[in-house]
Amino acid sequence: MIRGSALSLMLAAALCASAPAGRSASAAEGIPTEVLRVCADGNLLPFSNDRQEGFENRIAKLIADELNVPLAFTWWPQTIGFVRNTLRTRQCDLVMGTAVGEELMQNTNPYYRSTYALVYRRDSGITARTLADPSLQGARIGVVARTPPSAVMLRHGLTNLEPYQLDTDTRAHHPAQQAVEDVAAARTDAAIVWGPIAGFFAARQSVPLAVVPLKDEPGASPFQYMISMGIRPDEPDWRHWLNDFIVRRQGDIDRILGEYHVPLANADGSIRATSAKAEVSEPDGYRMADYRAPTPPTLRGAETVGPEEVERLAKAGAVLVDVLPTPPKPEGLAPGSRWVPPPHRSLPGAHWLPNVGYGAPSADQEAYFRNSLEALTAGDRKRPLVVFCQPDCWMSWNAAKRAVALGYQAVKWYPAGTDGWTAAGRELVTVEPEPKVAN
Repeated sequence: MIRGSALSLMLAAALCASAPAGRSASAAEGIPTEVLRVCADGNLLPFSNDRQEGFENRIAKLIADELNVPLAFTWWPQTIGFVRNTLRTRQCDLVMGTAVGEELMQNTNPYYRSTYALVYRRDSGITARTLADPSLQGARIGVVARTPPSAVMLRHGLTNLEPYQLDTDTRAHHPAQQAVEDVAAARTDAAIVWGPIAGFFAARQSVPLAVVPLKDEPGASPFQYMISMGIRPDEPDWRHWLNDFIVRRQGDIDRILGEYHVPLANADGSIRATSAKAEVSEPDGYRMADYRAPTPPTLRGAETVGPEEVERLAKAGAVLVDVLPTPPKPEGLAPGSRWVPPPHRSLPGAHWLPNVGYGAPSADQEAYFRNSLEALTAGDRKRPLVVFCQPDCWMSWNAAKRAVALGYQAVKWYPAGTDGWTAAGRELVTVEPEPKVAN
């Protein structure tokens, strides 16, 4: 769990060594049917507290509501021994936040990706957007010891550090929060802390603070981490249910994260704006421009699905339709040179129909889409179609909507696309565009 002032990826090996083995699958409790018991820290905002004011408290409430069971918390400081004394002893059934790949627990699919962030006063004269910015040279910068930014800072000659202790009892100390408050009070010039902590506490200060989410740097410790929920390793049905919940309620989860000013990163490392604004509404027609932008969480006439449901549908004979457009030919090629597009990687068994997701496709593109679907389904309008491209891709939304308009009765829209597939630990394969089918 990345908490800045609590557990860190740096402690994963020590934690794993101290954790006892889980019970056998035969002892699995599975999906909660009487009460949802969540393991949480009672004093660790913005994540959780015993007044249930954190974003993890609120997301847990969404889960309990869908299960139609009461919500209860087992409180324990998130430091060494947290998992051993809560989840492993079956005092509770779910940890709301853990870094993907941490071996103490079985991970669900990630439900957000965040990053470390640089915080400074807007009136300080610092204008940095990266750690290489000259305005940071000589600045007194707060950092929690042994977290990833501490090593990266040295690469950029940032040696005037104000260290904060990593391993603390959260009932009394909050080093990352203190680092942000020290910036606001001008005791330090800047700080680099885990993004959810940076965004939440920066918004609470009386002076304006800049919060700059950081991108990963080649060859350096990563700043960005995918965050999942954690359960015991012998509960596959519970994991499956939670993964489906994440897909169904991702829009609600994102809105909650926005209210807490959590900086979010896309799978490609780019930073996306997060706010508490209302979710994107479905337009009456097709999206006509800006195709790589946040999409609605739903599509009338189609069902929104996640990677596990896509895998199940594929095994049952659904047609997987990838509508990512072909990459444009680079400008500035030498005359007479031959350009070979990079190979396209997609879901196993997918059929690539490029350039069919535009809001106003050409007559040829529309015929290509219509005839290809007819051939791939053998004319069966009831055969399930799974339409996708990448996250925040209106091309897939448009194409799925167009399939509904063509009379297909089992259209599934997979908004997470290929990025969501790999984030769930699944492999991609190289595919070629489907050949045109004669009318």
